[in-house]
Amino acid sequence: MSQVKPQQPDALHEQTLESGVVYRGGFLEVWRDRVRLPDGSESFREYIRHPGAVVIVPLLTSGDLLFERQFRYPLGRSFWELPAGKIDAGEDIHATAVRELREETGHEAGSWQHLGTMHPCIGYSDERIEVFLARELEEVSRPMLDDGEFLEIHALAPARIRDMILQGVITDAKTITALHLAQLHLGPF
Repeated sequence: MSQVKPQQPDALHEQTLESGVVYRGGFLEVWRDRVRLPDGSESFREYIRHPGAVVIVPLLTSGDLLFERQFRYPLGRSFWELPAGKIDAGEDIHATAVRELREETGHEAGSWQHLGTMHPCIGYSDERIEVFLARELEEVSRPMLDDGEFLEIHALAPARIRDMILQGVITDAKTITALHLAQLHLGPF
């Protein structure tokens, strides 16, 4: 019988001395904390608090994947992305994935698999994104987009997706990571 060793303290840990909100928006908050560094000195850390999100890898029976093309204001252009969305307060992550797939694509899935968690911006945000694989898709309605949300839905073949990533057309980190996680679980599409 093996014994569990007590976890060693993290020598890189930074202790929070003071913490406060600098800006509170519609769903993001900017915080500024005073911290004690591992060497005993003090510094400041600024970061964004985010409620979390899901991203879905929707695999059609044809082998194609459902993608969205959506304008992203901070970068001033449209991006190719997998369906994704914010986790509402108190909402189960699977329920978020089901809701977002239906709202954004009009599809429901007969099979769901949680593939893992990613942290896209660890240097300045606490955001986490839960990654799901959705299979046995059925189109049940038209997309039901949020007010002010505009996007296009496209079915893309895996070979085209690979080319778009290699050519720098698909650059969204959550999309590339989710595709990688799906391939680790399923093998190449």
